[in-house]
Amino acid sequence: QDAEVVRTRDPQRLAQCDVVVDVGGEYDPERHRYDHHQRSFTQSMQSLRPDKPWTTKLSSAGLVYCHFGSQILAGLLGQPEDGPVVTALYDKLYENFVEEIDAIDNGIAQAEGEPRYAVTTTLSARVGRLNPRWNDPDQDTEVG
Repeated sequence: QDAEVVRTRDPQRLAQCDVVVDVGGEYDPERHRYDHHQRSFTQSMQSLRPDKPWTTKLSSAGLVYCHFGSQILAGLLGQPEDGPVVTALYDKLYENFVEEIDAIDNGIAQAEGEPRYAVTTTLSARVGRLNPRWNDPDQDTEVG
């Protein structure tokens, strides 16, 4: 709740952080490093939680959800983490929201072959519109 959020790719700054998400090129939950940007990374929900059926490669968002989603939901709902309500909601949220983020972030196509239409209102598209255009003279990524 009182954490400072730092946006950086500077390895020296990252080394000082308690939790690092989506940068740093390292997945190590023991050290709270949750990046999926390394060639060797192939983790899915099923590979980390064999009781879950989803095989989509996880993004950093999926990694954080995999490790902390049940705990967060339990706290918000005032329910036991391993109870049926938290388990059902955890599964539904992954299947109907987080898995899409994982797939889009990892470049996994929604359909085989030529898509019939463009989906431009996804969470990823909305976040992307906050970033400066590649040819924008002001490349301040913090503004958006």
